[in-house]
Amino acid sequence: MRHRALHPEREETARSLIRTSAGTTALVFDSPHSGTCYPADFDHACDLAALRRAEDTHVEKLFDFAPALGISWVEALFPRSYLDVNRHEGEIDLSMIEGPWRGLVESDPTALAKVRLGKGLVWKLTDDGLPLYARKLSAAEVSARIERCWRPYHAAVAEAIAGAHARHGFSLHVNCHSMPAIAASHATEHPGLVHADFVLGDRDGTTASPKLAALVAEWLRGRGYTVWLNHPYKGVDLVRRHGHPAARRHSIQLEVNRKLYMDEETLVLHAGSERLQRHLRELAGELLRLRAMDLA
Repeated sequence: MRHRALHPEREETARSLIRTSAGTTALVFDSPHSGTCYPADFDHACDLAALRRAEDTHVEKLFDFAPALGISWVEALFPRSYLDVNRHEGEIDLSMIEGPWRGLVESDPTALAKVRLGKGLVWKLTDDGLPLYARKLSAAEVSARIERCWRPYHAAVAEAIAGAHARHGFSLHVNCHSMPAIAASHATEHPGLVHADFVLGDRDGTTASPKLAALVAEWLRGRGYTVWLNHPYKGVDLVRRHGHPAARRHSIQLEVNRKLYMDEETLVLHAGSERLQRHLRELAGELLRLRAMDLA
């Protein structure tokens, strides 16, 4: 089943599959899962509505203030169900591939938790457990997705972080996501979990100074939000790869509950989105005031 891009007006820019905006501050924001431009070679078997439920819908709109504040911005325009850049390159489900795979293959059982859920580098199942494909994928097409999507995206994030660090002697990377109000059957290892308003992930203090998560959590709670830390989302490949607090490179994952800003059935923004975006912009302002010594 083939579909045109959901936003035809974006097709020209979607050829690069990534949108970036250079910044001048120590902050870098990225949105790896909000893409809605479905490549013509996706060839998925499930309907588009099921795939759209996997998107971090509207996250790019929630943070569209970033460039005006001098915050570097990186955004995937392709959907996460096509290629999930928040996975290690080796998180491959070999049962999906026709013939030999000569690329990397992760073997650590802990690291393969997402693969077991059908949510590896290339998704096998939707959040509700529906198969994405009616066939196996060729090794060539999986390799092509890695070359077209995974490598350029990680390179763009790395470049933005390196630039921020070079300018200011430290960097603050916020990996921006959204989550459903209630976890679906195949979305996480905690199906049916009713999520907090926000979940912050720093992989148990290994990708950023613990002071950063503490500051963000306190700020959000002061505005009446519920906040969890590292449960059920610790942060995955992007913060793990790019967060090195000992080198003053801090990366934190920020999950926003979709009930705060949209109707999860129609995917339409509701009135709460304006209040949420105002708070996110104010939070960004707090982060912009941080200095390297504040996180030491």
